[in-house]
Amino acid sequence: MYNVVEERIRELKKQRNAVVLAHYYEDSEVQDIADVVGDSLQLAQYGQKSSADVALIAGVVFMAESVKLLSPEKVVLVPDLNAGCSLVHGSPYEKYLEWRNRYPDHISVTYVNSSVEVKSITDVICTSSNAEKIINSIPIDRGILFGPDRHLGNYLTKKLGRKMEIWPGSCEVHVLFSAKKLFLLREQHPDALVLAHPECDEAILQQSDIVGSTSRIIQEVRENRAKKKFIVATEDGIFHQIRKFRPDVELIQAPAEGSCACNQCPYMKLSTLEKIKMSLETLSPEVKIDSRVMERAQLPLQRMMDITNGKSVMWPDRFENGIKAQTL
Repeated sequence: MYNVVEERIRELKKQRNAVVLAHYYEDSEVQDIADVVGDSLQLAQYGQKSSADVALIAGVVFMAESVKLLSPEKVVLVPDLNAGCSLVHGSPYEKYLEWRNRYPDHISVTYVNSSVEVKSITDVICTSSNAEKIINSIPIDRGILFGPDRHLGNYLTKKLGRKMEIWPGSCEVHVLFSAKKLFLLREQHPDALVLAHPECDEAILQQSDIVGSTSRIIQEVRENRAKKKFIVATEDGIFHQIRKFRPDVELIQAPAEGSCACNQCPYMKLSTLEKIKMSLETLSPEVKIDSRVMERAQLPLQRMMDITNGKSVMWPDRFENGIKAQTL
């Protein structure tokens, strides 16, 4: 069945001049049909550079919104509009705006795992790949707001020595890794390197040898030829790409609390081959953004891209669009 569906997807990509961009956390068959597999930053960068007319994002809605912000002329599709994110759900626009207005002189750094409405009231976006570079680009005398992931924020605070006001959000997948079980697992596998995503709890990060984004974790396994065993504390979808270039290594999933399969993101798994086919056939669901929101959200996202590419940016003195933003 999948072969027929896959062939139809390939036909539709040609007919629509479409690209399929998939996140590392997608199921393996979805990754294999994609033109590009990457993390949030890589997908946004490719979406902006691509000459395709249609970009289908096999990921979650906020990723598709980011591609739309950077490529407003493209038709941007997401196979399932229910593909949300606990960080988005935990940072509702009205409450985030209220928090933002409490610190008008601070520079607001917002993690890409956020709604487009929240992005519209921030100064710069970051991903886990470029967060350190973004924070380091901010003048030392400026206060910083960081959200919505508190674990990434706390990690950056300690590593970079920058005091930040941090929103109390978290990723429902990464917070469920068990520090106690990881400790026992490390004792069972003393020769393993522990790799963790910075969305994990501090108790997990303290036991990790490398802390980094999904692309950083994959890079470590690719380049570290001295190691043959890795314990990985992130969504296990990344194993598929790793095994393509390191079939010789043993990959061990860091254990979650209890006996559940909590290290899989339920939202990422909503993108299926059948839904991708239907989306390309009907050009829906299409991601559409209110023009007022888009205009305000494009600036912080473009700041992120500029800083990532080594360009200097201008920072606002104060947060001024709170009153306008309340009319969304």
